[in-house]
Amino acid sequence: MRALVTGATGFVGSNLALKLADDGHDIIAVGAAHEQRLEHPNVRVIYMGALEIPWDTIGDIDVLFHQGAIADTTIYDREQLIRANVETSKKFFEYAMTHGAKSIVYASSCAVYGDLPGIFKEDGPVKPLNAYGESKVAQDEFAKEFWAKNSVRVVGLRYSNVYGPRENHKGRMANMIYQLAQQMQRGNPRLFKMGEQLREYIHIDDVVRANILAVDSKDNGIANISYSPPRTFNDVVTVLNSVLGMKRTPEYIDNPYVGKYQSHIECDVSRAKELFGFTAAISLEEGIKSYYDSGHLVPR
Repeated sequence: MRALVTGATGFVGSNLALKLADDGHDIIAVGAAHEQRLEHPNVRVIYMGALEIPWDTIGDIDVLFHQGAIADTTIYDREQLIRANVETSKKFFEYAMTHGAKSIVYASSCAVYGDLPGIFKEDGPVKPLNAYGESKVAQDEFAKEFWAKNSVRVVGLRYSNVYGPRENHKGRMANMIYQLAQQMQRGNPRLFKMGEQLREYIHIDDVVRANILAVDSKDNGIANISYSPPRTFNDVVTVLNSVLGMKRTPEYIDNPYVGKYQSHIECDVSRAKELFGFTAAISLEEGIKSYYDSGHLVPR
């Protein structure tokens, strides 16, 4: 398989590109020079700006894995995010269709659901709380229009709080598991009062597996990619204490993002199993332990 992976120097993209390359596939990796370096004999890296796509160096492909995006939830410039996350998607989708691709798998996000109550379902309402979430809603709408008009199979994956190795370059945008682990190296972690916000997390290895399975999806569609049930931030600190051999106690602070903060993320994950046989397998305890063992979570 010859695959084009966008966002390949980022968190999900780098893990996906390297796994595909390890499996013997020919990978064209499009990314940004300021993120990570990918060194693998089956990976050819092409560096680009946000909207500067070197089409003449890519060639024909079998699959597009579109992971590239601006994922900063604190950016309020909606037009910037629409350009980067939607207009660029359109260009890559069109390129894939005209250059041999039979499947397109792209990264969506559970940010589209915002603060909706209950369990999130793909065919239910969306209510994004920020411009990033709005851009992902627009991307999903474009994807639906695209697959309705074309024969290329398209699958969108709505990730929920991905964590694991190769995210440390993201800084403040890294998952809270990573951020709390860093805080706990210096002292007690700080949580918004009272640390009982519920979120679902998913380990990067499960996300990579979901992408690969989605290539052979039974149909077009959008699927939540998450590990159930949701866990509190207090739970995360408890697991980190166990894995890191610490006894840190959370310090609770006021939440400055009231009205713009997802406090409850819980997903119906049956669609992913129905479409391409995916069920997340790595629990929070197993995932954090694996993350620590990799040497990427904290200095060993």
